[in-house]
Amino acid sequence: MILYLVSGFRFIMKQSYFTLLMKLPTLLCFLMLFSLTVSCVFAEPVSTRGIIDLTKTERPADAVELVGAQAHQLVPESNAASKWVFADGVLTASPLWDSMVTKETYQDFRMHVEFNVNEVKDAKDPEQNGNSGIYIQKRYELQILNSFGIGEADYKASYCGSIYKQKKPDRIACKKAGEWQSYDIVFRGARFEGDKKTENARITVYHNGTLIHDDYAITAKTGAGDREGPGPAVIKFQGHHNPVQFRNVWIQRLALEAKASGK
Repeated sequence: MILYLVSGFRFIMKQSYFTLLMKLPTLLCFLMLFSLTVSCVFAEPVSTRGIIDLTKTERPADAVELVGAQAHQLVPESNAASKWVFADGVLTASPLWDSMVTKETYQDFRMHVEFNVNEVKDAKDPEQNGNSGIYIQKRYELQILNSFGIGEADYKASYCGSIYKQKKPDRIACKKAGEWQSYDIVFRGARFEGDKKTENARITVYHNGTLIHDDYAITAKTGAGDREGPGPAVIKFQGHHNPVQFRNVWIQRLALEAKASGK
């Protein structure tokens, strides 16, 4: 379509003034079609920016409390017996390899998570130290790890706050193990037409109040994540042999759809 319109535009530019005047109605229709096509092809992606207001700390009225002071709404990922423990408003991850997931599926959302990593002294592998993660749609992992004290030059895309092995955080905002930390997340799911992905998933993340991912376009599933697809999916809280703790977790559904042309 674009090639057809460009060819037509070149043809018009070669015509005389008199010929153009005689064909003014046709020319106007052509220019309108050209403008509409270009605006559709080069439309700005729907952004995840500007949704989080860190001055408003209360849970929105329409948000679902996933981990609250009295109970939690997560369920085991598999049929195996779960080793996660909930007490006094804190959900502690399994020392094994089992994970928890949300009961419902999500596409676009805002999410608040508070977490507390453990410390594994003399860990042979950095990823053995306070490891967990939030697998958005079970496709894209926002890493949780004890990464306090690691300098920017040595910071890897597998450390805390990273989109796992795809992008490290723009700024390092880690606290020490044993101190409560927070993620504030806005996520927009990938868009598909049939089996073809037309728009990447997008994410904005604040770590302890610091912006670490600014409307980043996630290019593919991460690590052990599920294959990308058009539908919403559950969110996984990973069990990774570390007793990472979670509290005050809530999620709010959003509808981050493209606006109609001219709106």
